[in-house]
Amino acid sequence: MKLTIKTLFGFEDILANEIRELGGEKIEKITRGVKCEGNPAFLYRANLALRTALKILVPIHSFQAKTEKQLYDKMMGFDWSNFLDVDQTFAIDTVVFSELFTHSKYVGYKSKDAIVDQFRNKYRRRPNIDTEKPDVLFNVHCANDFFTVSMDSSGAALNQRGYREDGHRAPMNEVLAAGMVILSGWDKKTPLVDPMCGSGTILTEAAMIAMNMAPNLKRKDFGFRTWPEYSPILFNNVMTEEQNKMRKPSMDITGIDIDDSAVTLARKALGKIGLRREVKIKTMDFRDFKPINDHGMIITNPPYGERIGDDILEFYKTMGDAFKQNFAGYDAWLISSNKKALKQIGLKDSERITLYNGKLECDFCKYELY
Repeated sequence: MKLTIKTLFGFEDILANEIRELGGEKIEKITRGVKCEGNPAFLYRANLALRTALKILVPIHSFQAKTEKQLYDKMMGFDWSNFLDVDQTFAIDTVVFSELFTHSKYVGYKSKDAIVDQFRNKYRRRPNIDTEKPDVLFNVHCANDFFTVSMDSSGAALNQRGYREDGHRAPMNEVLAAGMVILSGWDKKTPLVDPMCGSGTILTEAAMIAMNMAPNLKRKDFGFRTWPEYSPILFNNVMTEEQNKMRKPSMDITGIDIDDSAVTLARKALGKIGLRREVKIKTMDFRDFKPINDHGMIITNPPYGERIGDDILEFYKTMGDAFKQNFAGYDAWLISSNKKALKQIGLKDSERITLYNGKLECDFCKYELY
């Protein structure tokens, strides 16, 4: 089975390594993704265990089309009854990079019309559309005049792990947080601190990495579970194997945040994965925190300026001073889109990696605090 696994920009190498470790074959890196091959057990395991995957797609149909009519005809000429039952609901995600087709929603509409018309012609009935929770989710990718239609085996994006509750005003994407922890080289034993932890996404992802817990082990819904060839027995076997890989880690992870409501959300998230007591979280100003260890690592996502306003430059200077005074012997990793503010930290970065937090281009910087 051929697969296309999507990720965030900058995580292609990490994702390829994850896929290799899980048993994927014929691995090929692409922009924001990796192509590979694997059997159904690998498909189930990849959805459960890949930390930096957003979507896992199974291509089923490809063709060229230069006009709307050609798009409709090529979609109409494919037998959709092999992948969708007339009594099921479906939806279509579209991704378009083309000068010929400039509106992704219109590509979705034409594709939907072709599928519906084919069923209506065959059965005088048609499957219904459900954009919220469809039985089958198709992905239509258009690059210039080349189209690839895939089955979305994930359903909802894989960063939706199921541990986070609504309420935080600027939550970090879970895949971004996991990738940052992996990129930092954290060894799962070195003391780890997030001094501006917010609702605890970095802490939670780090804790799951430390205990070797598959990130989507608590999640119940996957797109492949409505497919005709889905095997509950095989899926349960894969689940059991992933559960057996878990271990109780010896770790020292600490989170700090000045917002007590954010700290409450962080504690709830950790409680859902059974590590509420193991990860220490405190409500306090990070400038007042004095670590008990003489070495360790900081990984944090400070404000970029959208909510602090004109004081952001002073805030970054204060942050740099606090790190130098209180965290000697630590390595500090910060992600920020505010390049001007990063210069106020007063330290020279030893590594700098370009990542994206949503649509914001960010620098993920390492500072060695001697």
